[in-house]
Amino acid sequence: METFGNLLPFVRSAETGSFSAAARRLGLTPAAVSRNVAQLEANLGVRLFQRSTRRITLTEAGERFLVNVCGGLERVQAAIADVTSNAGEPAGVLHISAAPGFARDILLPLMPAFLQCYPGIVPEWYLENRQVDLVTEGFDAAIGGGIELAPGLVARNIAPAHLILVASKAHLAERGRIQRLEDLHKLDHLAMRSVQTGKVRSWTLQGPKGQQRALELSPRLLVNDPQALCQSALLGLGVALLAVPDVLPYLEDGRLQRVLPDWYVNAGHIALYFSSQKLLPAKTRAFVDFLVAHSREQDWAKRFAARQ
Repeated sequence: METFGNLLPFVRSAETGSFSAAARRLGLTPAAVSRNVAQLEANLGVRLFQRSTRRITLTEAGERFLVNVCGGLERVQAAIADVTSNAGEPAGVLHISAAPGFARDILLPLMPAFLQCYPGIVPEWYLENRQVDLVTEGFDAAIGGGIELAPGLVARNIAPAHLILVASKAHLAERGRIQRLEDLHKLDHLAMRSVQTGKVRSWTLQGPKGQQRALELSPRLLVNDPQALCQSALLGLGVALLAVPDVLPYLEDGRLQRVLPDWYVNAGHIALYFSSQKLLPAKTRAFVDFLVAHSREQDWAKRFAARQ
């Protein structure tokens, strides 16, 4: 009977398409992963991968074997992790992905309470403005929006993803009152270029009666980071479209003001993404339950909504 020593390298190699990537996730050398897979192939008497200098791909037999073994292997692995982590107590390194601004202002301030509740867990945060692949990159959880729900993943909505128009008092005082969408041409426009696509995304504003209007911008300044965009608005350089969590502190202290407060962009939800397996590792389950409970207690659904 095969052991984890052979099966797990095979599964991770199939998921990532690379012995090197699988090795990084397993904490092994690429040579060790390749050896384990070769031993598995020898034991089964079939070739599981087609190998080239650039990547590996599953053979037909390899695809069938992966489907049959993967679900059971993940459940057994989770069960072992659960009972061996301090007798079931949540423990271990927890790999989490989130956007830098949301993590800095909203998520990291929760860590003192989380660490006090779960001293055996070591959160390791990866803060980037991009959509990650939880399975391939080995994340336990991710917080963000628009991540593709690949097989084996679920999303728990924790807050609305609403974007609003904001500008500094100084810029608005200089350019005059903005009462209608047509007045936006009076302001300099600040925009963000996507790191992934290199494009400036077009947005549709939603009005107080459900009407929709395209937001047409001729940017005076472009950046590729939400925090830089917010800072540009704070400096009085123009009007910017930003997520409510990114600007809420500045709205509260008066450094920024909403422009056309009856209009906003509904970009869906901010969600918590994690594995759909029934038996999650205790560390992941603890984080999921903690964050979901906190989002409800603090009423993020109302706090981060554009309509107040």
